[in-house]
Order: sequence, then C-alpha cells, then structure tokens
Amino acid sequence: MTPRADRMAEVAAGYVAGQKFSGIEWQVEVDGTTALSGQVGYADALQQTPIPEGALYRIYSMTKPIVSVLALILMEQGKLRLYDMLAQYDARFAQMRVLTPEGDIHPALRPITVEDLMTHRSGFTYEFIHGCHVAQYYRAANVIADGERSLDDMMAALAAQPLAFQPGAQWRYGVSTDALAHVCQRAADRPLAELLQEYIFEPLGMQDTAFEVPADKLHRLMPMFGVGDLSGVPPMELTPQALMPMDVDVMYPHDKPATFQRGGHGLFSTLADYAAFARMLIDGRAPDGRPLLSAATHAMLQQNRLPGSQVPIKIGPNAMPGYGWGLIGRVMLDRGQALTLTGDAEFGWAGAASTYFWVDAQARMSGVIMTQFLGASLPLSDDMRTAAYQAL
Repeated sequence: MTPRADRMAEVAAGYVAGQKFSGIEWQVEVDGTTALSGQVGYADALQQTPIPEGALYRIYSMTKPIVSVLALILMEQGKLRLYDMLAQYDARFAQMRVLTPEGDIHPALRPITVEDLMTHRSGFTYEFIHGCHVAQYYRAANVIADGERSLDDMMAALAAQPLAFQPGAQWRYGVSTDALAHVCQRAADRPLAELLQEYIFEPLGMQDTAFEVPADKLHRLMPMFGVGDLSGVPPMELTPQALMPMDVDVMYPHDKPATFQRGGHGLFSTLADYAAFARMLIDGRAPDGRPLLSAATHAMLQQNRLPGSQVPIKIGPNAMPGYGWGLIGRVMLDRGQALTLTGDAEFGWAGAASTYFWVDAQARMSGVIMTQFLGASLPLSDDMRTAAYQAL
C-alpha cells in the first residue's frame, strides 16, 4: 500500500503516465509550512521537454480571487462599497435590459451592484455556458475571445448585451469579475495591473505574477494542451482526454500588457507565487505579519452569500454539491453534501486550464495544483485534494 504522504505523487504520476496531462506541480501547506509538494511529467510530454524551474502558467479563472481580494482592499480604504452600483462607475450600464429564455425583453428591475459582481448574480454570463440563452450574443460580440481588446472596450461590448436574468435572481458564472476589475480601476483611478502590483503582488512577494510574460521569462511559459477553445469548458460529458497542443495566444496573449488586463482571466503565475496568495488567505496576512485584509474582512469573505434557492452552485449542468459562494470564490457549506474530501468552510477556485487551489482556514491548510489542459474531463483536482486531506 502506498504511504499516505506519497498518494498525491501517485495520483499525479498516474495521470501523466496515461498522457492525460503533460506535467503537474503541487504544493500543500499547513500553518505556512510546506507539508506536501512535488512535480511529475514534462512541460511538453510529446517533446519530452522538462518542466522549467519557476514554470509559468496561464491561470485563467484563478485570476478572479486575486481581483476580488483587490476589491476588498479598496473597500477597506473607503474607495468602494458592496452596495455601490456598477453604473456609478460606468454610465453605459445604467439602462440594462433582461432577455428571458422565451425571447421577451424587460428592463432590469434594479441596478447591478458590486456585491452582484463579486457573487456572480449580476445577470452577466459566459459565452461557453451550456444552456444559457444569452451566450450566443456574447459569442457574436467576442466579449471574452478578443485578447487585443482593452478592458474598457470589453466593457463597451458587454454593456450592449442583454442580461440573462434580473440582477440578484440567480447565480451564473460569467464575466462579472471582469466588470469588477473595471470598477476597481475607476474607483482607484489607476490601472488594474498597477493596483494588483502594489496591494497584492509586492506585499506577498509574487514576483512572477502579471498580465504578461516578458522575453527573459518566456522559456518558463508552459505550453497548453486541450480542447481547442472555451466552448468545450466545462465538458458536457466524460470524453477521452488526449494531449492535443494548443495556441491560446489570441484570447490569452502573453505580450500585450498595455491592453490585455482582465478580471476574470489573464494572469500568468507560478506555483510558488500562487501558493503565497493561498497562504495569505488562511488569515489575511502577508509574510511579514502585516494584514492585507482585516480580521473582519477575512471572516466576511468566507461566508456564503447565496440564498438556499441558488445553492449548490453549478456551471451549466455541472453542480458542485455542498458549495455556495462567498466574496472571492466557492465555499463549502455542508460537508454532508460534499462528494470529495474537504473541510468546513473550505474555499477557493479553479482555472479553465486545470489549475486549482483551496484554503481551509480552520485547519490552517492551503493547496495549489498547476498544470495546463484546457477543458479537462477528468477529476484531477478532486483526486489531488482528496490525497492531500487523507495524508494530513
């Protein structure tokens, strides 16, 4: 029998040996000390290229919790409030319309708030959400697919689309965090990248996290494998998963930081950098003990903010039993509904290319998993987190 402490490595090695993922890195900490860590596989398994030291990953939606923490920091500075309206910061969102599944158009009954943006209850969606009647309009307008477009231009395209439901009426994963990033820029009157650098990356020592990969770091950028585009995320059903190389630079450019800044995706990061962010979320403090977030804000971000009718959260048809949503990501409400090992109030999120993190503040535990496969149909994150909990 494999020793408990070795089971994360065993799980990862099994996925790599089957050529389901090219290379996998992980790090699990307890009380700020590394308890489990390792890597298996290759940067490019087809070419047998080794994983470089300080490998850089496109973290897709793991950008969202970072931007949400920025919003909380601005709230503590008095620059932003949960009840602020999106239209206060951009008048293009003042007269939003709602398109019903039956094709009827109605005016929004109330404005979209910052809380709506942070909890994905704004009425916005994603162009890849299966079964969403508004997704086709997002596809036609290239709302997220155009990496050449600035965040402000993206907001112009978004404001012209109908909402999928009345603000607050549903939980639906979408571009809400991109709109939140837009609000942060306008509330602070500074570029998003500059705000993230000053308030999060520098205090946490996240030296490699940015909306670009400069030329001297390009050799560390991990290649992408997967389904071809975000229309296959999340997968509708389990399908054979094979290593198919992909070029995602059109949607996720590595060399256009002046225009490519987003809230919902867009950051590049490393295992060490994201582990520093996850570690901070255990108590809200930087490595030197300074609070990035007050104790009150840290406690608040972990609370579920969805009514019972909107849990468990689901992306398209894929439900996440036991989970609600807080101010930065999913939060475990009921371990009696959970289908994999977890802890009370465990929280975190994932990225479309199979990156993943979790924080269990009660156990003072955090974990990060990094790989690059867009639209995986296999439960790598569940298996790795289960292996971590059973080991510790």
